[in-house]
This record gives sequence, structure tokens and C-alpha cells, in this order.
Amino acid sequence: MHWIALQPSSEDGALADAPTAWAWWALQFTPLVARVDAALVLEVSASERLFGGRTALLAHIFKTNGLLAPVEYAQGATSLIAIGRLGCDASGDKNAILPDALPLHTLAAARPHLPTLARLGLRNWGQLRALPRGGLARRFGAGLMDALDRAYGLRPEVYPWLTLPQVFDAPLELAASVESAPALLFGARRLLAQLQVWLQARQRGVLAFELLWELDARRSNAQHVDAHHTGGAQGRLILRTAEPTQDMQHLQRLLGEQLARVTLPAPVLHLRLRTVQTQPLAGDSLSLLHDDQRHGDSLHQLLERLSARLGAPQVLCATPHADHRPECMQRWTAAAETLGAKNAIKSGAARALSTGAGGLNDVKNAQEFALYPTWLLATPLRLAVHQGSPQYQGPLTLLAGPQRLESGWLDGDAACALRDYFVARSAQAGLVWVYQERLGGQAKQGEQNRVQWYLHGLFA
Repeated sequence: MHWIALQPSSEDGALADAPTAWAWWALQFTPLVARVDAALVLEVSASERLFGGRTALLAHIFKTNGLLAPVEYAQGATSLIAIGRLGCDASGDKNAILPDALPLHTLAAARPHLPTLARLGLRNWGQLRALPRGGLARRFGAGLMDALDRAYGLRPEVYPWLTLPQVFDAPLELAASVESAPALLFGARRLLAQLQVWLQARQRGVLAFELLWELDARRSNAQHVDAHHTGGAQGRLILRTAEPTQDMQHLQRLLGEQLARVTLPAPVLHLRLRTVQTQPLAGDSLSLLHDDQRHGDSLHQLLERLSARLGAPQVLCATPHADHRPECMQRWTAAAETLGAKNAIKSGAARALSTGAGGLNDVKNAQEFALYPTWLLATPLRLAVHQGSPQYQGPLTLLAGPQRLESGWLDGDAACALRDYFVARSAQAGLVWVYQERLGGQAKQGEQNRVQWYLHGLFA
């Protein structure tokens, strides 16, 4: 058995408000983690080999601890020895102090009896242990003897081991009331740091979380009161991401953009952050070539920030729609609503085409899709017809076609399409995509017998 006792440095209070997050962080090194007094004890004998030995494990602990705070540590064969060495004021190597030489104040069970023990001339564990067990138990109780036995390994050390909760839910009491919503981001950063530790320990990424704040009931004019909390009015802000993430800087930027739109009706006294939806993280495959490694924010992070800053309706992306009519093969929707699907954003109109229940995968002949243009007009342009030939910057020469289309019978949002599409060449414009309306199309009165031609797309 080998125990490590950890405690934040006295001059650093970064973890004073997050002892639970500190314990979650320690669970990545061993499942046997317990909180004893103000220290955190880890039993690492079964984990040393995994990290390459005891020295490598300690180096790894202090290397990854930069996220939280500087710590002091001590080691021992039992948790009480490690805690005792941690509590010593010795200037040298604390781990070299023998258990018998540890001062009595480092043993929690002996602290209530320190004045009496001092009058008896007892200063360390060895002197206390040398006393007759029967008289020591009658004078100071069985608890002190039990602690000595556990400290020297004569009794097993049993603690309520810490575990990770299934859902992250952390409160924070603000040091002072906050009257501006953007100023809540300072407290939210501390909660996000705890969230990151929880996500890393569970190897998950967050998809949605909510920030709640409790208003000062004495100065609140808010109409919304949470039914589950009758102590005062509350506000709530839900933030969603397109992909599971542990990137707290990205979440801070999104949260800052959202809080800038919030007006507080009263000062805020308490914050609370809890996860709404999380997802296990898949491994990230990186290239061995430095030039191929991704740098900066990803596309979905950029779109999420723009949506938060400009408003969701101002940032749109194209999504495929099952329809044979080219103008109906895609829909422009808010990027914030469609980024959840990995293939929601398409790079061209041709990718949004659908020719059957299975879309492009149902097509046997790939050459058929060479007929679709790279640029589709928003509204088909009606062409002049001279001697039965369509005109666009001069006469058009039909090269391929017809590709017949009959669709929209049951769809009420657009007219039924009865068309024959052709690839044509214009002497001035190059290759174009045109169609003629079948059965007279939408010709004007008196033109029912004339064939109507339209320009629908251009080839790059």
C-alpha cells in the first residue's frame, strides 16, 4: 500500500470554492480517492505501473495539476502517515520523517487531547504509542487507539470513496451581488473550470448546459419564478453546441455573447451550472505531419459564435431536402438548428440533389449527374424563342437531353413541375441548363400553343 496526501498551497486559494472538482481531478490517477479533513488522499499502489512507476506518477500529477492550483504533497505507507507528514512544519524532506517522530498535532484523533498530552510530556506519535494500551484507551477513548492502529497499518483503512456523479450540477455563491449580466461571466468561468474537470474524468463532451442565477428577492421585479425554488426569482440561460466539446474557451465566448443580450431585473447572488446533454467523446485522429494538423477554431465553432453574436436567423446553412425539383432540393435554415448533424452543411447545390428514396446513392449511372449545373438561378429566367429555338445571348445549341422531370403533385408549397431539361451551348455564356415546359406550362393567354423555355442554371 502506498498513499499520497495532497493539499492546496496555503498561499493559493484557487480551490477554496471547488474542493469537489479537485477530488474529481484526482480520480484520473486512481479510483481510491477520499477526502480526509482538509486533505485529499490517494491510494496509488495499483496505479503506479500504469503510469510507469511511482516517480513518473508523481511527475504526471504535478504536470496536469496546472489547471487547478499548486499543491503540497506527502507520501506514506498509510494515509494517516501521509497526512501527518503533510502537516509537518519541517523545512527538509517531509517524506523522510519517520512515523514515530511525527508531532501529535498531525494526528486528528489526538488534537482534542493535546493539552493533556502536552502536560504528560508527550510530543510525537512514538511516545504516545509507547504508553500502555489499556490505560491509554481508558483515559482518552478507543478512538485514539484505533487511529494509531490504522496509522501503523495494524487496522485496515476504510473510507467512503469518492465517485463521479452522473450529471454535473454545481452551485456558486458570489462574493458580491452582480447587477450586470455580462459580469456574471467571471463567476461562470469558475463553474466552467469545474465542468471541464468533470468532463475529462468521465471522458465526455458537453452538448447543452444551462446557467441559472438567483436574483435578490428584496430587489427583484422579475416575473419568472422557478416552481422548484420558492426563495426568489430566477433566470436561466441554456447554451447548446453542435458537437460534444471540452473546450471551455469556446464555451466562455458563447456564454459571453449570450449574456450580453440579457438584462437583469435585480442583482444576482448565486449561480448554478448544470449539464443538460452530454455525449461520450470519440478519439481524435491527428496527422503525423505538422502541416496537416488543424489549427484554430473549427467551422462549427465559428458558426456558433456568429449565431450567438448576430442572432440565429442571420446565420444560415443549406440542408438537403428530398425533392426532385432542383429549386426544392435544399432548404436554408438557421445554422444553430442544423449543425447537430455532421453532414448538414453541403459544399454545393449538386450535393443536395435527390433522385429517389436513397438520394444520390440510388443512381446507377453516375454520368447522369453531369447534367446538373454548378450554379442554379433563384428564379428561372424565361427565354425568347425564335423559330422554335431558345435564345440566350444568341441562339442556343442543344447538346444533351431531354431529362424529363415530373414532380410536385402532392406538394402545395410550389407549382407542379412538368419539364424537359437540356444542356445547351451559348456562344457568349458557354454551357447553360435550360428546360421547356410541357403541356404549355404557364404561357400567357393566346400563347398556349407556344413552347415555353427557361434558363435554370449555369455551368462553371
